[in-house]
Amino acid sequence: MANNIFATKSVDKLIKESESGKHGLKRTLTASHLTMLGVGAIIGAGIFVLTGTAAANAAGPAIVISFLIAGLGCLFAGLCYAEFASMIPVAGSAYTYGYATLGEFIAWIIGWDLVLEYLFGAATVAVGWSGNFVSLLKSLGITIPTAIASAPLAYNGASFEATGTIINLPAIILILVMTALLVVGIQESAKFNNIIVVVKVAIVLLVIGFGFQYVNSANWEPFIPAKEILSDGSSRYGWQGVVAGAAIVFFSYIGFDAVSTAAQEAKNPQRDMPIGMLASLGVCTLLYVLMSLVLTGIVPYESLNVPDPVLLALQVAGPGLKWLYFLTGVGAVAGLASVVLVMLMAQPRIFYSMSRDGLLPGFFGKVHPKYNTPYVPTIITGVVAAIIAGIFPIGLLGELVSIGTLLAFVIVCAGIIVLRRTNPDLKRPFKTPFVPLVPILGILICGYMMVNLGFDTWIRLIAWMGIGVVIYFLYGRKHSKLRKPSEAPSPAKELVS
Repeated sequence: MANNIFATKSVDKLIKESESGKHGLKRTLTASHLTMLGVGAIIGAGIFVLTGTAAANAAGPAIVISFLIAGLGCLFAGLCYAEFASMIPVAGSAYTYGYATLGEFIAWIIGWDLVLEYLFGAATVAVGWSGNFVSLLKSLGITIPTAIASAPLAYNGASFEATGTIINLPAIILILVMTALLVVGIQESAKFNNIIVVVKVAIVLLVIGFGFQYVNSANWEPFIPAKEILSDGSSRYGWQGVVAGAAIVFFSYIGFDAVSTAAQEAKNPQRDMPIGMLASLGVCTLLYVLMSLVLTGIVPYESLNVPDPVLLALQVAGPGLKWLYFLTGVGAVAGLASVVLVMLMAQPRIFYSMSRDGLLPGFFGKVHPKYNTPYVPTIITGVVAAIIAGIFPIGLLGELVSIGTLLAFVIVCAGIIVLRRTNPDLKRPFKTPFVPLVPILGILICGYMMVNLGFDTWIRLIAWMGIGVVIYFLYGRKHSKLRKPSEAPSPAKELVS
């Protein structure tokens, strides 16, 4: 069994290892902290940008249904995540769950795949933050030269082209600041995130509350526009457009699962992890639906294909909402910053868990002796994400993040089905309801959204996974502590003293 690449690690062993060692991760987070982390990760580019794009190009006013479909897929996956998180309250998220159910090789595949979600996700959102930040400063009369605030590379679908700029400096600075904050401590980072979340949610509620007064219900008719065939043979609107819209806005939900990476720092993970994930998902879905109704009610959906649909709606509403312009800009900047913070929090904890298992070098598992944070993987993640954000365009990065996240969701849903069969008697403080129906629905919905992503995106995913497989067989398989239990040092020796 030790030589089998599909060997699993027992839940008891995972928990025991997480509790070993003098310098482990510190349990300081409550259910409210976790919920706020989830909201911080979700409310960002989706509510300020994608709502308008998906309405104009795919679903029309029925973008509301698109958000519900995407949210439903996330709910099914979230219920599966919640069972795992309550049962295996350790760092590592889907990687750890895969190790307990589907074996070491699949766990590695998940861990490598999650780099697309968290590390590339942080870089993607940082690029979006940079654009909003530059616009906000411009409204105050401060201009940052394009040469140092834009990606030097553009992707035309087949190759990269030079844009003539030097680097996206604001994106780099944001990532480095968030990285420093995360090194100092998870509790301090959570408090900072809480402040940002309160600010951006308050602004979103202001836009929704005052915006409904300016809604013209005629803009909602027809709610699902008739299907149109475009000149290139593709189509939009109709029911197919609604489903395609769900694939587009799925990016809006990326991040709620990042809550599960903080399981080893939760005070009462068995109770608080399910609350944090499901509550944040529910709150954000409601906000997305309400914002969609307001935007499509104020502005005809055909006109919403702009980078700033919320600001457009405020402009169309007239002088009565002019006072919300600046606040909305602040909300967008704050919202995207908190998303970057949570993404950068999640990735090092995946690396930390993989290192403890021997699948990555030991320095990825080092914990700071004073701050009790995985500071080495945090710094590595921050530096790499900063480089990516400073060079690459947002479109290319966003597609990779979406397909990587969907793949992780599919595997987690499958893991619940497997574990219910292989270990039916394990203690489950939270149980996914209606198994195997809920996991199967999660697999089908997330799988269908993956199919709707472009062929080039699939090629990049396969190439990325190919690189991961090579690394596993050249390094991970040879150094696995599950494979060499007699040689495995205690977890305390893996950490900084």
